[in-house]
Amino acid sequence: MERAVVRRRRLAALAVVGLAALGAGVAVGASSGGGGRPDATERTASERAAPATQLPGGGRRLFPDRRVVAFYGNPRDPELGALGIGTPAHAARRLLAQARPYDRRTRHVLPALELISTVATAAPGPSGLYRDRMSAAMIDRYLAAARRVHALLVLDIQPGRGQFGPEIERLARWLREPDVGLALDPEWHVGPGQLPGKVIGSTDADVVNAAAGYLSRIVRERALPEKLLLVHRFTDGMITRDERLRPSPGVATVVNVDGFGSTVVKVAKYHAFIRRTPTLGRGFKLFYKEDVRTMAPGAVMALSPRPDVVVYE
Repeated sequence: MERAVVRRRRLAALAVVGLAALGAGVAVGASSGGGGRPDATERTASERAAPATQLPGGGRRLFPDRRVVAFYGNPRDPELGALGIGTPAHAARRLLAQARPYDRRTRHVLPALELISTVATAAPGPSGLYRDRMSAAMIDRYLAAARRVHALLVLDIQPGRGQFGPEIERLARWLREPDVGLALDPEWHVGPGQLPGKVIGSTDADVVNAAAGYLSRIVRERALPEKLLLVHRFTDGMITRDERLRPSPGVATVVNVDGFGSTVVKVAKYHAFIRRTPTLGRGFKLFYKEDVRTMAPGAVMALSPRPDVVVYE
């Protein structure tokens, strides 16, 4: 299925979503870091100073110790992804079954629920920003479901005509938790006069670096385990100036290659994009509906190098 057709179909689903967005805040402060794999010296010093707060399942480091397998979506409509099908508890149980084949004795799986916490919409809404913020009650339900199965909660942002910074700051109370990560969805970040779903959006490397720096400060100030930052990408222009992306202490930044289609095309995009960001983590996204044939876990694990994160939509 053509990407444009899928965007239109999802936009039609978003047209029925009730809008309850609030006004925008200030941008996330600039940072000197960008995300990825802090060196061993940084990790060792951090772990000596930190209390025993750990990731779900134990440990304080994500990669290369663990491999994250996630469901992506939102309960407002099944078209928004696998996570939104059924109750949070039901989605979590399905995720555990899907993640099991990726588990290895040398690298255990860490399941994750990637909830779209800000959804791009077809209508401008009260804010005029073409985005809908999910309620605190909804986010809390998914965090509770994640904790019951020892999973991460990853809060995904589709900002519409808004900016990532205010949306990240809105999520601060959850991002201060040791088992909550962040995802940026540049496809759904559009400029003035543009409509989400009608054009493919983008973000700049400095925005990603600022988000990673914000998370890094939270990790440092609260002595938290390593945090996950996902950045979705399926075109060259989706992250502009990607040569400026850089690692940030305490944050595992992953470029999640989320193009769909045939296996040949998906694998080619994966290799092309991970070569562009060699200092960052590697992500690979699978689509139950849009992929020509959803790759089996064995085929995903045959990729070289293997992904650090596997996301199902």
